[in-house]
Amino acid sequence: MNKNIEYYHNNALKLADNYRQVSFEDVHASWKPYWPVLNNDLQPARVLDIGAGSGRDAKWFAQCGCEVFAVEPAKSLRAFGRQYTDSVEVTWIDDVLPDLAKVTDLGMRYDLILVSAVWMHLAKSKRKRAFRKLANLLAANGKLVITLRHGSFNDGRSTHGVSVEELEQLATDHALHVCHKSDLSKDTMGRDYVQWQTIVFNLPDDGSGDLTKVRHIIVNDSKSATYKLALLRTLLRIADAHPGAVMDRTDGKVAIPLGLVGLYWIRQFKRLIDIDIDGLKGIQQNSNTSKGLGFVKEDGWQKLTHLSADDLAIGSLFTGEDAKALQKALKDALSTIKQGPVKFIYQGANDNRLFEMMPPSKRRNLLSSFFIDSDFLGSFGTFILDESLWECLRLYNSWIEPLVVNQWVLEMQRFESNKARNIGLQQYHDCLIWVDKDHDTREVRKKVDALRQCGTEIHSVWSGKKLRNQYHVDHCLPFAYWPNNDRWNLLPTTTTENLNKKDRLPKNKRLNESKERILEWWQTAWQSEQEQTRFFDEAVLSLPNLPSQCRNFEDVFEAMGLQVKGVKSRLLVREW
Repeated sequence: MNKNIEYYHNNALKLADNYRQVSFEDVHASWKPYWPVLNNDLQPARVLDIGAGSGRDAKWFAQCGCEVFAVEPAKSLRAFGRQYTDSVEVTWIDDVLPDLAKVTDLGMRYDLILVSAVWMHLAKSKRKRAFRKLANLLAANGKLVITLRHGSFNDGRSTHGVSVEELEQLATDHALHVCHKSDLSKDTMGRDYVQWQTIVFNLPDDGSGDLTKVRHIIVNDSKSATYKLALLRTLLRIADAHPGAVMDRTDGKVAIPLGLVGLYWIRQFKRLIDIDIDGLKGIQQNSNTSKGLGFVKEDGWQKLTHLSADDLAIGSLFTGEDAKALQKALKDALSTIKQGPVKFIYQGANDNRLFEMMPPSKRRNLLSSFFIDSDFLGSFGTFILDESLWECLRLYNSWIEPLVVNQWVLEMQRFESNKARNIGLQQYHDCLIWVDKDHDTREVRKKVDALRQCGTEIHSVWSGKKLRNQYHVDHCLPFAYWPNNDRWNLLPTTTTENLNKKDRLPKNKRLNESKERILEWWQTAWQSEQEQTRFFDEAVLSLPNLPSQCRNFEDVFEAMGLQVKGVKSRLLVREW
């Protein structure tokens, strides 16, 4: 803990009392024209309050109808803030500038970001990175508000000089517009040695410049095979489905497990290659009919043909020959990716590649058994891409992926062997589905039935009603918008409730009211070591802000709540 955060933690009671002596309206009067206004015809403004302290400003925003996320790294202050905002809906997050790793992993954009009485604590060497993070979190036409404290501390806290000129240069570097600069004003707490100044920045466009790169790969980039599209779709699926896969964010780059890239490459090709059509194996994936696929080899891929794409799931246990074959198949897939799309996807000069593959820090040994988890997938190395491109893939996934799939179908249709076989359009699309279209709730239904046969009463997580012979298994985050069959996302409910919920997200109030029932279901259903290993391995990769060794059901529930908010913000899904 740095000394400033430690000070705020140790003096939380006194500071909370001081902060609440003055109102939001008085403290922030200088930028009143930019305060969020409640408009019932629009989505509520999404506000990120960084350095939220004891919650004074967060509570004001929430009372104005905003959707508020409050960031506070000092534990005691954060506890006071939770208590103070208990009567309104505020999501509290333990995070800190310049990294903002947990906030970034939520995959959201904000209409207003307030950084009040924080900037002076940031060393000048960290401000460029911090500003970039903040700029990347803004929604279209979003406002970034930074208050500057001029004046030193006499209580042990450290401060670094601040200036409007420094912020104006950072704004220029990150394409933000300075729309307001206040004059120096007196301190509302009466300290004559302290003055304040506020700068408001605006993001004038949607920040989607990376879409041009993506479009180039999809449409304009020359292709003799489907490999470029396959890599792009692999990254799209990971960005959308696995916020927990990010291993590192440094200097504008994102690193994810190389094994996860290889696994998803294999998964999407499996339905295309292992299928039999009119007695012939697979759908051609390149223009050279006499050339095979570099990653389909006898000692790897061919030994896994008895497995389906959905068998290659996070949390699955592999042993014996299957374990050896999958590790070989992953190495072959990664070799093909490195020699193919990673090498030939670039911008401008051919050495300006968009992706990079880094080997593991130490040589990995062949394992006789393993679970497909973060550690296993990370043991193959790391895949690196620009953070802005990663966020583009995540934010615009629902628009980009259909374009990739359609282009993939067009590419396959022009290959001679596919033409000769007269493969139908629906067949192509069926082979490019990502997850079992039947939603695959069978394992959870088996678990419910087995528990009931043993005399255990199972209740609906939404209402607490006892389940009868007719019941449903609900996707908490609807499959139609976010296809995910992880155990944490599959919840027993009554038939009526599930049909009423349809493809909607549970409101925050409903989710919190159901917390104890959801936790009870998880704890009852997934008791064995192997079941819990799979449950938590799935959750760690699919949900934001969980540690790699998470084994706490309550932590999973909190992360699930954040994921619900993230899917709602990105896809504008209706609530139930």
